[in-house]
Amino acid sequence: MLHCPAVFDTLPRSKSYVRLSTTDFRPYLQPTYFIDSDSPAVIEFAQTAAGGGQTDIEKAVNLYYAVRDQIRYRVYDLVFEPYKFKASTTLAEKVSFCIPKAALLAAAARVLDIPSRLGFADVRNHLSSGRLLDIMRTDVFIYHGYTELFLAGRWVKATPAFNLSLCQKFGVLPLEFDGRRDSIFHPFDAQGQHHMEYLRDHGHFADLPFEQMMAALAQGYPHLLGPNGSGWPHGDLEREATKT
Repeated sequence: MLHCPAVFDTLPRSKSYVRLSTTDFRPYLQPTYFIDSDSPAVIEFAQTAAGGGQTDIEKAVNLYYAVRDQIRYRVYDLVFEPYKFKASTTLAEKVSFCIPKAALLAAAARVLDIPSRLGFADVRNHLSSGRLLDIMRTDVFIYHGYTELFLAGRWVKATPAFNLSLCQKFGVLPLEFDGRRDSIFHPFDAQGQHHMEYLRDHGHFADLPFEQMMAALAQGYPHLLGPNGSGWPHGDLEREATKT
């Protein structure tokens, strides 16, 4: 069972863990431990995924869909070690959950000189199975991660978490992104009758605040990640979706 303080001790320290509110874009363009935009694999991915995009918006939209659908969403079998949250790790494994996928989108954007940062919020997530909710003992997902991209003079939110095939199996409209409007409210069904509810904003950061995130997760899910927790569960959300 993971003991959070031991993980914190292995994490490289960086000034980028400090929450930033500056107009200086340098922190949002530089590679960091988690948003490792200097990784050769991430650089190649970004340049390829940008496709024929001519403007920053066109490139960002192409990156969004590449991360959303090429990296399968997985909320089971999570390993809460720092390296698992790196953009390059997510790219190599082709499967992850919202936070590492947001880091990959942020890293790819920085490769193309598009300022990016990570945002976090506690949300009530309707895209989950009955088994997962029973295991978590709540429908609140703590530290749901998304990406903020600076496009056309403003920060725009993008949530590349849920891949198309998962949405189709749940009968949910996939979350789209046009580079101009925030893309954070996920439809619950094909009619868009319900949306993901954002309950608490944790702010935005130039790099993943790993220690802060782990402390919040351990507090929110003590039976899974606390000192005496049982560990994160095994499962396959897409298979469970077909049974709902």
